[in-house]
Amino acid sequence: MKLVDVCAFYAPKGGGVRTYVDRKLKAGAAMGHEVVVIAPGEENRIEDRGPRARIVWLKSTVFPLDFNYRYFSDVPALYAALDREAPDMVEASSPWRSASLVGQWPGMAPRALIMHADPLSAYAYRWFDGVAPRPVIDKAFDRYWRHLRKLDTQFDMIVSASQGLSDRLVGGGLKGVVTNPMGVDPGVFSPAHRDDRLRKGLLALCELPEDATLLIGVGRFAPEKRWPMLVDAVTAAGTRRPVGLVLAGQGRDHKSIEKRIAGNPHIRILAPITDRGELARVMASADALVHGCEAETFCMVAAEARASGLPLIAPDEGGAADQARASAGWIYGSADAAAAAETIVEYCIARESGIDGPRAQIPSPRVMDDHFAALFTSYEKLLREARSQPDPRRAA
Repeated sequence: MKLVDVCAFYAPKGGGVRTYVDRKLKAGAAMGHEVVVIAPGEENRIEDRGPRARIVWLKSTVFPLDFNYRYFSDVPALYAALDREAPDMVEASSPWRSASLVGQWPGMAPRALIMHADPLSAYAYRWFDGVAPRPVIDKAFDRYWRHLRKLDTQFDMIVSASQGLSDRLVGGGLKGVVTNPMGVDPGVFSPAHRDDRLRKGLLALCELPEDATLLIGVGRFAPEKRWPMLVDAVTAAGTRRPVGLVLAGQGRDHKSIEKRIAGNPHIRILAPITDRGELARVMASADALVHGCEAETFCMVAAEARASGLPLIAPDEGGAADQARASAGWIYGSADAAAAAETIVEYCIARESGIDGPRAQIPSPRVMDDHFAALFTSYEKLLREARSQPDPRRAA
């Protein structure tokens, strides 16, 4: 099978989507498939990723809200690239404009939409929760729901990584939703990477003694991640327990997060960690991962923390909540700094008392290759069905 992924979210400084796509290139080739990623880039070029795997970069315009990303600004060039590749199966990896472009591409290949983003949770619910109930918000954003329902008619499968998101999509009228949880990079994250000297050094960086609690936050510095709320929560918790927080990430909100920290010596922003092995070592050396975003579709960071043996402190909605519940983690009310602070204090007390449980007993998530094996199997089934009975939508 030849799979082409039209991935608007793939970028050199990308986060979870880049991790996912990089692994798909390797896993697809290992499973006998050819995987080609079409991504918006600074220039037209082809990047080989080994046998049966490559990235086709198309010269594209910088996305004005985040300069780390670009968008497909030349539609004829995108369609020409798809035509040249002649895929058996096509994916779109964003529910926005690129999905519409893939849905409207006149090729005959079956296609799947991977829900790497949950815009309603990231934006609409984040902005208006507390102002109006969810059904009212959904009604106000019915234009987006109509957009999703139209995509549902253009795609053969809508792949969701969490049951909560799947339930909302089905409730919104989508028919082709399939739940397939993602996973972690195999062989990267492990409790074995814990380094007590590194932990001691990170606590010293936070001006705290070795017996304090060390929390870590990992991810893009973007509004939906709610880093300022977590800074407030850790600051409040720090008035009751010795607790420090190190943040590993980068993004446009870096300065606003620094401003919110306001010189608190117990909260530090680390230099960007680009090496996956180093990130695994830093993550395993913390005591728990704290997460603030209720709009995660799967939450790769939380899965990586679980694989590192870390307890999770997460909001009660979204992919991070799913990861925390699956590993007996600590849950607080979404978007509530006071609730997050109280939960952090409860975790600190449990850790200090030795009742938070052995790290080795935290159940690890599935590895990403299991996700891809199930995904490719579902695609092969679609291909068999398409060859036996051509889709009238494509013929039209």
